[in-house]
Order: sequence, then C-alpha cells, then structure tokens
Amino acid sequence: MQQLSLNLPSARGFLWSLLILAACNDDTQRPVTGPPTDQNLRVASSVSAPPAASLSVLVTVPASMRSSPFDVDRYLTIPPNFSIAVYARVGGARFMAVAPNGDLLVSNAGAGTVYLVRPGVSGGDPTVSTWASGLNQPHDIVFHTLNGTTYVYVSETDKVARYTYTTGDLTGQGRQVIISSLPSGGGHPLKNIALDGNSLYVSIASSCNVCLSDTQSNPQRAAMYLYNADGTGGRLFARGIRNAEGLSIVPGTNTLWVVINNRDDIAYPNHNDWSGDGTDDYGKVMQSYVDNHPPDEFTRVRDGGNYGWPFCNPNPDSPSGMNSMPFDRDVQQNADGTHLDCSTADRIDKGIQAHSAPLGMIFLQGTNAPSAYQSGAVVPLHGSWNRAAKTGYKVVYFPWDPTTQLPDAQMDLVSGWLVGGSNWGRPVDAAVAPDGGIYISDDMSGTIYKLSYTAAPSPPPPPPPPATPSEARFTKSCSTFTCLFDASSSKYATSYSWNFGDGATATGVTASHTFAPNAKYPVTLVTTPPGSHSTKKITVNCSRTHC
Repeated sequence: MQQLSLNLPSARGFLWSLLILAACNDDTQRPVTGPPTDQNLRVASSVSAPPAASLSVLVTVPASMRSSPFDVDRYLTIPPNFSIAVYARVGGARFMAVAPNGDLLVSNAGAGTVYLVRPGVSGGDPTVSTWASGLNQPHDIVFHTLNGTTYVYVSETDKVARYTYTTGDLTGQGRQVIISSLPSGGGHPLKNIALDGNSLYVSIASSCNVCLSDTQSNPQRAAMYLYNADGTGGRLFARGIRNAEGLSIVPGTNTLWVVINNRDDIAYPNHNDWSGDGTDDYGKVMQSYVDNHPPDEFTRVRDGGNYGWPFCNPNPDSPSGMNSMPFDRDVQQNADGTHLDCSTADRIDKGIQAHSAPLGMIFLQGTNAPSAYQSGAVVPLHGSWNRAAKTGYKVVYFPWDPTTQLPDAQMDLVSGWLVGGSNWGRPVDAAVAPDGGIYISDDMSGTIYKLSYTAAPSPPPPPPPPATPSEARFTKSCSTFTCLFDASSSKYATSYSWNFGDGATATGVTASHTFAPNAKYPVTLVTTPPGSHSTKKITVNCSRTHC
C-alpha cells in the first residue's frame, strides 16, 4: 500500500504564536513534556490577590502524632505570617465539616466511618472518636439548618442520609435515609453534596474514564441532581460533569460551583503534527499531549447545563487560555459531532492543570478566615497518578472578582507534599476553624493539618517631628529704677524665665523689676518650647538717679 505523504501544519508552531501573544500572563510552570503551552492565561482583572505561598516552614507536630510520615521533619510552603501544624491524625481523612460548637467531623470512606475530632482541653491534643460507623463509603458531610432544626447530611455511595444535631453530640442521632438507590460502583462511586435553603444538590459521578453508557443509564451518570432538602422531588439538574467532588454555593448568591476531575488518556483531536515526527497525529494517544489535556475544571453549574463530557473536551490552547475555554470534539466518543454539538456546550469558567485532581472546594466569603483571603475559594489538589511528571499535591487559592463573580488566577496556598517527584501526602478537603484557621485533610498520611494566621506586628508609630527651636527676644523700658521687660517678640517660645542678676527671678511674657542704684545687672531671658531652649542676655546699668 502506498504511504500517504502529508504536509501538515505544525501544532508546535501554532502554539508558540499563541504563547508569544500571551507570555505576560503566564501564571504556571511550563509542562515538563510535550510542546510548550501556557496553562493559566487570564483576562485583565482589578482583583488584588493576597500573598501566595512563598516560605518553606517546618510543620509543627505534637509528640503524640510523630508516626510516619512525621517521624522525620516535614516542610510545607505557605504564605507569610502563617504557620502550619498537625492538628489530628485521622486515618483515610477525606471530607470535613465544622460543627457549630467547633467540633470537626471527618469521613473515611474506606472504613465506612465518620469521625469526631474534638478540641483538646487546655491546649492538649484533640480527641478522635467514632461519630457514625457501618456506613457505605461515607464521603461528603454538610451541616445545614432548616426550619429551626440543624441537620448533618452525609452522602454515601448509594444514598444520602441526614442526622438531627444538637450541640455537643458525640455520635450521630436520628439518622434518616432521605435519598436511596443511587447508582454506585464503577470508577467513581463516591457522592458529594451541597445545600442551599431547601435545595439539595447531589453529584453522581461517571462509572468510567470515558464511555457512552453513562449518558444513557437511568439515572444518568456524570450529572448533577437537584432534590428538596428532605430528599423529595429529585430531578436532573445538569449533565456532562464527569466527576464533581467539591460542591459549594457562593455565599450571598444561589450559584452552585464545582471542581471536576476530567478524563485521562485523551486522543489528539487535530489533523496536524503535534509530536513533530512529520505524520498526522489525529486520534493518537500521546503522553506529551495527555499530560496537559484536558484541564480539570472549576466552573459554575446552571439548571439545564451540559458541560461536555464525554463528547467535548475543553481546550486550554486557545488565546483565552484557562478562561472560558472552547471545546474540542472527543475523538473516541464524538468524532463527527453527532452526539453533541460542542459549540452548544456550557463553557468551563476556569481550567486547572490537567490531572491535578481537585477534590474539596470551599468559599471563604462570610467566614472568619484571615481578612486578606476572605474573598476567594480554596481548592485542595489531590495529585496526579498518570502524568509523566507529577502535578497537584497542593492546596490552591482563587481570588474572587466580586464584580464578575468569577475566579481570578490560581495561586498556591500550601505546597510541599511533592518533593523531587515523590509525594508524602495528598490533600483532599479544606474547612474553616472557629478561630479562622484552615483545616486541611490528607488521606494518604491520615492527617488533619491546621493552617493558622498571625498578623504581623504593627509598625511602631513614627517619631514626633523635631521641635522648632525657640529664639529669645525682648525689649526694655525703664522709669527711674523700675524696668519693664517684654518678650512678646520671641519666636516659637512656650515658656519664659527671667533672671534679673540680683537674685530675683520671674516668669511670663512680660516682667517688671525695680533695681538698686549704682550697679550693673546681667538680665537673662530663657525661652523653652518642648525639646529646645534659647537664651538672651543684656546688662542694665543703673546710676545714682536712674537705670
């Protein structure tokens, strides 16, 4: 068979031209493999970002918690004026929720358990106990008050249950399964939830990396469902959402935002030469392309929306970079566009480096987090498993634009779990402590960290300006032996002290003194504003008849 000789445009050259236009907006490191790309282009914004992680610090570890990986010193990189410590050790720690009294609930899906972490007495170590057990892969936890009753909602792989909560409860009380028979199993069996008033959102993730069957199942997977808060009235809310784990409502709005783990092993979607070997790379699965495509996602979700999976993949290589990305057709599932017209899919608001695996997500608006960070979102990145060079393994922060209600450029909040290509931890979720600290869970090391802020000391007040020196001046007028002295012509004086040379003294702007005849008297005036003084002297000559 005759080999077809192709004269193909170079994808590498095309991307370089885009990068030259956008170089000033590069927020992230270049990918280790594959053609150069700019992974986090951003539009101009007036948002003032708080300080990012920049200081490597020793993680503080109580003596009772120094088992592996803390049997050696560990360091994490955090912003200035922060510290980070191991708060508690909880095996398999996944999602968290802070109770109204400051207790912390933590899920361990593999153990079927939700743990209670209660602050220690008088600064002692927290106590960890079982709050609920025997559950079917419990994952997300949300406290929510409805009609005067506070509930704890817990998602399991096949159901959502809620417990009635009274401050100080040591175990779950009054469990009620409000949603049952959710599809479980497959590649992403865990469920995540969010509540807003009487609305309960439930994410049902895909069963696979990429497949058609999830779009045809009943209920459809890779989708978001909306229920009443009591579990009734469930319906499909949005689709094309492969695996949304972090769900949250922007405080002060009714807008649902999610972070999404996107697909793996994507085939190259363009008829050109990506790899540089002179052949058409369309449909090939190449590590250099897979490493940075498609991005993971941080996006709002609307009623009736379709976010592309498995038919359309967001493309980070356009001039918009990681913002509102256009879609490419998925070569394996939608090559001809018959399953979904990608131009009609809801664009993803913000991309995250491919394979970072964002899990938890919280907004800090309305919390008592440090004030500089109170307008933004915190997203832990669990880390990649199949990228040539590992990525993720950190906690990132997105400053929030209150005008557009959109996230600005991603910045690191905590990093350092990934060292030299190896990782010793995997962050999962974040929650705000009553004192404004930020809890971070790590299911690899079985740890709850606490990131704490200490305000920088106020600078000392500036020294007072130097006092303007005074200048003593006075006039004299005499009648026989009595003389009047007037210092009102002095400059910047606040006090006046007179010495008449015969042992007599006086104070004040003016002074009168009677001298004895036949003598000379050295008369001295001293003026003193704060911090300085000035002196003027004259001699008064008195004869037998007058001075």
